[in-house]
Amino acid sequence: LSVSWHENGQKKVEVNFKDGLQNGLAIGWHDNGKKESEINFKGGVEISAKYWSSNGEKVDSFEEAEEEIPVNPNLKYGIKEGTVTITGCDEKASGALTIPATIEGKPVTSIGKEAFQECSRLTSITIPDGVTSIEKLAFSDCYKLRSITIPDSVTSIGKEAFLRSNLTSITIPDSVTSIGDGAFTDCWELTSITIGDGVTSIGDGAFFFCKNLTSITIPDGVTSIGKGAFTFCDGLKTIEVGAGNMNYTVANGVLFNTEKTLLHTYPADKTGANYTIPDGVTSIGGSAFSSCKNLTSITIPDGVTSIGEAAFSDCPSLTSITIPNGVTSIGKWAFSQCFKLTSITIPNGVTSIGERAFNLCARLTSITIPDSVTSIGDGAFLVCSLTSITIPDGVTSIEKWAFQSCEGLIAVTFLGDAPKEGKEVFEDVTPTI
Repeated sequence: LSVSWHENGQKKVEVNFKDGLQNGLAIGWHDNGKKESEINFKGGVEISAKYWSSNGEKVDSFEEAEEEIPVNPNLKYGIKEGTVTITGCDEKASGALTIPATIEGKPVTSIGKEAFQECSRLTSITIPDGVTSIEKLAFSDCYKLRSITIPDSVTSIGKEAFLRSNLTSITIPDSVTSIGDGAFTDCWELTSITIGDGVTSIGDGAFFFCKNLTSITIPDGVTSIGKGAFTFCDGLKTIEVGAGNMNYTVANGVLFNTEKTLLHTYPADKTGANYTIPDGVTSIGGSAFSSCKNLTSITIPDGVTSIGEAAFSDCPSLTSITIPNGVTSIGKWAFSQCFKLTSITIPNGVTSIGERAFNLCARLTSITIPDSVTSIGDGAFLVCSLTSITIPDGVTSIEKWAFQSCEGLIAVTFLGDAPKEGKEVFEDVTPTI
C-alpha cells in the first residue's frame, strides 16, 4: 500500500502494489478532501475508472470488458447477491479442471458443500483468485485428485473438505484462518503440507489417518488444535511449533500447550520404546498417543487427573502402564486395541470406565476394579482374555457388551447386589456368577 499527500496535508493518492505492479483500487483526492478518482488496476493494467470534479460531480468513467473464460459444461453453479457459488460437477468429469474466475460476469467466491464429491476421475483442480471459502465435503471422495491450487483469497477450509482425496502435497495460503474438522481425513498419499501463517485453528481430526505424513509445523498464529488432529498419522516422526507461538510448544518432539499442563500429541512414529510424561502435566488429550507403534511403556506422573478419549488406543507394542491415583475417569476407547497389554490396575478414585476403554486388549488377563467405580461402559472389556473379574458393590450399572466375547472368563464375583445390566453383557461367555 502506497500513500501520498497534498501540501495542505490532505491525502492525495492511495494505491496497492503486488509484485511491483499496481493491483486493485487506486483512489485519488482533490486538495479539498473530495474524491477525484477511482481507478481499478489488474497486473498494472487499468481496467476501469471513475472521475469527479472538485465539487463532487461525476465527470467521466469507463470499464473495460474482461474476457471471460468459457464455463466448463461439467460445472453447476448458483448466483446469489451478485456472486457465484460452484454447487456441483458431473461425476464423469476427468483430468484437469480449471474453475473460472467469473461466470455470467459475476465473481466466483465459493466452492459449495459437496460440489465435487465423488468426482473420482479428476486429477487436478485450479481454484481462481477471488474464492474465499471451500465448504464442507467440497472435494471429498475425489480418489484420483493429486493436485489442487488454493489461492490466497481463501479464508476457510470446511469440514471434511478433502476427505479421501489422493493429494500428495498441499500448501495452505496465509489467507486461510481455519482448517475444519476432518478437512484432510484419510488423505493416505499426503506426504507434505505447508500451513500458512494466517491459520489460527486446526479442527478435530483435521489430518486424521494421513498415514504418510512424516512431519508438520504449527505456525505462530495457531491458538487451537482440535482433539485427534494428527491421529493415525502412522508415519509422523516430528512436530514443530513456530518460535512465536503463544499457545503451543514442543518438548522432546512432543506437542504440549504452552503451560505444559496438557499433553496434546505424541508423534506416532517417534523413536524410543519408553516415555515418561513430565511432571506438571494434568491432562492427557484425546488420542494423544494413538497408534504410537514404538512405545512399550509409558509412565504417567501423579499430577495427571484426566485421560482423554482414545488417549492410548492402538498402541500395539504397549505392555506396561501405571495409572496414577489422581485420575478420576478413564475415557472412551482409552486403551482400546493395546494388544500386548497384559494387566492394569485402576486406582481408587476412578468412578467410571468409559465405552470400549479396554476393547480388544486381547492379552489382558488381569484387571482390578476399585471400590470407587460406579459405572462400566459399553464394550469396556470386549474381547479381552480375562479369566475372572470382581465387581465392587459400588457399581450401579454395567452397559451392553461390557464383557462380551471374553471367552476365557470363567468367574464373575459381585460384592454387592448385581447392578443394572445392559443387553448381552456376557454374550459368548459362560462364567460362574
